[in-house]
Amino acid sequence: MQKNVQKRAQKEASTWQQFRRLFRYTRGLRTGFAFSILGMLCYAGIDTLFFSQLQPLIDDGLTNANPDILKYAPIFVIVAFVLRGVAHFIATYGLAWMGNHVVMRLRQQLFEHIVAMPVPFHDKESTGTLISKITYDTEQLLKAVSKALLTLIREGAFVIGLLGLMFYNSWQLSSIFLLIVPVVAVIVVVVSKRFRSVSKRIQKMMGIVTSATEQTFNGHKVVLTFGGQEREFKRFAKINNQNRQQRMKMVAAKATSVPIIQIIASIALAFVLYMAGQDGLIENLTPGVFTTVVTCMIMMLRPLKLLTTVNSEFQRGMAAAGSIFEVLDKPIEQDTGTIDLPRAQGRIAFEQVGFSYDGAEKAALKDINFSLDTGKTLALVGRSGSGKSTISSLLLRFYNAETGEVKIDGENIRDYKLKDLRRQFAYVSQQVVLFNDSLANNIAYGKPDASREEIENAAKAAHVIEFAENLPQGLDTNIGENGSMLSGGQRQRVAIARALLCDAPFLILDEATSALDTESERHIQEALVELQKNRTSVVIAHRLSTIENADSIIVMDQGELIEQGNHSELLAKNGAYAQLHAFQFGD
Repeated sequence: MQKNVQKRAQKEASTWQQFRRLFRYTRGLRTGFAFSILGMLCYAGIDTLFFSQLQPLIDDGLTNANPDILKYAPIFVIVAFVLRGVAHFIATYGLAWMGNHVVMRLRQQLFEHIVAMPVPFHDKESTGTLISKITYDTEQLLKAVSKALLTLIREGAFVIGLLGLMFYNSWQLSSIFLLIVPVVAVIVVVVSKRFRSVSKRIQKMMGIVTSATEQTFNGHKVVLTFGGQEREFKRFAKINNQNRQQRMKMVAAKATSVPIIQIIASIALAFVLYMAGQDGLIENLTPGVFTTVVTCMIMMLRPLKLLTTVNSEFQRGMAAAGSIFEVLDKPIEQDTGTIDLPRAQGRIAFEQVGFSYDGAEKAALKDINFSLDTGKTLALVGRSGSGKSTISSLLLRFYNAETGEVKIDGENIRDYKLKDLRRQFAYVSQQVVLFNDSLANNIAYGKPDASREEIENAAKAAHVIEFAENLPQGLDTNIGENGSMLSGGQRQRVAIARALLCDAPFLILDEATSALDTESERHIQEALVELQKNRTSVVIAHRLSTIENADSIIVMDQGELIEQGNHSELLAKNGAYAQLHAFQFGD
């Protein structure tokens, strides 16, 4: 137990370490930051200067020892507040400018890093949690970099200025006030740790809230169909209440620390007033000196309160930075390949390939062997979970084979550059992913430099043009998030048009016609026949009618290759394929 605690402590960077790392993102912005600090120091300096004039105003001006002071006092007040306003603008705007640039850089880097992470990372991490890091955590960081930092520097400088002014006027009375500094420091350290630990839990809860919300909204039709509203209400209410509890813990820590520090400061102030009444000390005090010291002590209560309050936001920001850096420290997908692959010839081979998913008890693939020549079609059939889709994932190197080798044109695919390798594949899956963009841009996603004529030809070949003509702006119509304006069959046709336009040497069809009605399937089968010409195709199918003409059919079961041959050969064997065929066609 103790070892685990020590390891956790070693991994967890301190607030200062997080801030130093965060400060690296200010490169190129530090001139603005310097002006901002200058503005904050001027703001605090003008406030201190204002209070420093209390002593001569009382001792000289009000006693008529120097009547000119009262004449120039109004001008001094106006000039001081004008300069104070200018300093406030420079400090606030400069720090916000730098903070927004830092958060923009960090958010962009985080987004790019998450996109570049390997597929196993996305399998484990909730999408809602990742979205929360890009949105909520970066906003907390912005508050720490702008508002919290502004208060810490400005109010901190003001406290130092007031202390200096107090000691300049009466070091005897001021020394009493310093007795509270160690006590305040201890409270701030303890409370800071509490703020940071609670902030981490709040960030985690926000990820859970985002994830739960996204899951329910994405499955809205399922929730309505099965009457799951009450269950979802209760589940979200539980998560929402847990989030509220964590936030109240933060409020409790903040609400407790502020009055404690102010009570300690008031005790010191009361003691100063008591000591000022002693005979030995009061003789050396003028009304102006006494008023200045006491006023400075009273004025110090507010910045002490602000410093304690803003500490929670600063710690929350540093906890957010830690959460973001934790993701940025994870290694992105490694590209170990060195061989260029402009265009593959089209040969595939699996040699004794084995693979297991992380945390799975059984292997997804066991000793898989097969080869496929250029231009040929391989069909993979079998029950759900038999390993068919895993084979296509290994081809695209979403995962790496644990044993054996996956080869393209005789070379291990690990030796090819990753971008070059994936450029060789056009992929159409049963779960079509479309973007909130125009129909034309969705078709051209794999070939963004395609001409309008190429896009239209692909749309015609995939029978997209038939329904596109009925849309308000044709191919330029925005189809909504994930193609929400289109039916399942229409979305599938768009995905096939995208694959047609890619003109890749390899084609992977993962249940490509599963969402189509009979008429749409007939059109798509015609397009697929054209698409598969002169391409090496891997077709994953449950409906055997779609793969009867495949050059080779592999039957998978629990990660093993149990049968291989063409349609006629496998029927003649009267084995697993023949049973599947009889089941589907009622033979």
